[in-house]
Amino acid sequence: MDMKIKGRLALISGATGGLGMATAQALAEEGVKLFLTDTDGDKLADAAKSVGDAVVGHRAADLTLQDEVQALADEAAGHGGVDILVHMAGITGAKGDPLEMKFDDWFSCWNTNFMSGVRMTQALVPAMVDQGWGRVVFVTSENAVQPYPDEAVYNASKAALLSYTKALSLPYGPRGVLVNSVMPAFIESPMTDGMMDKRAEAEGVSKEKAIKGFLDEERPYLSLKRRGKPEEVAAAVTLLCSDRASFTNGSAWRVDGGAVAAINT
Repeated sequence: MDMKIKGRLALISGATGGLGMATAQALAEEGVKLFLTDTDGDKLADAAKSVGDAVVGHRAADLTLQDEVQALADEAAGHGGVDILVHMAGITGAKGDPLEMKFDDWFSCWNTNFMSGVRMTQALVPAMVDQGWGRVVFVTSENAVQPYPDEAVYNASKAALLSYTKALSLPYGPRGVLVNSVMPAFIESPMTDGMMDKRAEAEGVSKEKAIKGFLDEERPYLSLKRRGKPEEVAAAVTLLCSDRASFTNGSAWRVDGGAVAAINT
């Protein structure tokens, strides 16, 4: 299916992660030009080389700093104007008893996961409005609507970003800039690899058994009984970036294998 976005320019944050790379590849296949950003310049250069000629530029940036966000936006805009923002940058943050989390734990996750999205849209969306066309896709999480007690700081930051998705969509959707969210759950990635390696070590079992135990005990509604693949998330992101999703605004698309128990978001 032609997504009708050939020649558009997409800025992808968190681009060196599994989801970022899969999304970059999926958009490149649709003829989209790419500008990539992440915190590690060496990994970013490797990612750009891996994706290929679709990448017109890349810049390492700390999205918790306003001046770095603005410099990033200005450089990306120099390649013809950013039409699409795919915001994937984020951290898992501290884990444990919610009452034992330090204030710095809360603020760190909030600043990285939520406020970076605010900064990026403030820097990029006005130009999309001026041209009358734009797409913003925030990658949130199942945790935004189904929080887990040991991930409280992460839950809160992703719930805020989901709320911001809806808030931003209301005034700017009618002006041509559609804003949506994709909510993955338990995707194959370095993050979940690390989680499962730790679980396997603590329980003295193989990684495969650790994954099965995690699914049985902690994700009982994940009916597909496996981790998702980055390309399965990238497919949803790509559709929401496209002209094929021109009647979709302010939505939260789950790519979670059934992990969220509720019917509604």
